[in-house]
Amino acid sequence: MSRRISLPGADELFRKTTLSAVPDTVEETAEVVHTNRPTTAVAAKPAPKGNAVRQTPRRRSTGIDRAPSGRERHDEKITVYLSPDELFDLEQARLHLRGDIGLAVDRGRIVREALAIVIADLESKGDQSIIARRLKGR
Repeated sequence: MSRRISLPGADELFRKTTLSAVPDTVEETAEVVHTNRPTTAVAAKPAPKGNAVRQTPRRRSTGIDRAPSGRERHDEKITVYLSPDELFDLEQARLHLRGDIGLAVDRGRIVREALAIVIADLESKGDQSIIARRLKGR
């Protein structure tokens, strides 16, 4: 008998717990047992073949829904590389908001707020917006 602890596999830890939002896709699960590690095999019905273009229309926001998302779960992610000075400035802004203004916000929230402001400015002023003028200068 092995003294080694049996842990669940990655496929069991990261399995989907809800049904897919796509109505054409149906997930069927079958329990597969390998020695002491139960895993779940997922067989998905393939989506109908079509062109490679996304069928979901692009979301066009208006000024009404321009507000940043705030504190909620975000499923989309990007990676942004900052210089040490930019990261320092972002952290100083966070500390200023917390200490002097009394707003306890994280760096992501600050970035989302700033992004909402810059995009609204771009949509309202076009090539005269601050982001367009700054990027033309570089």
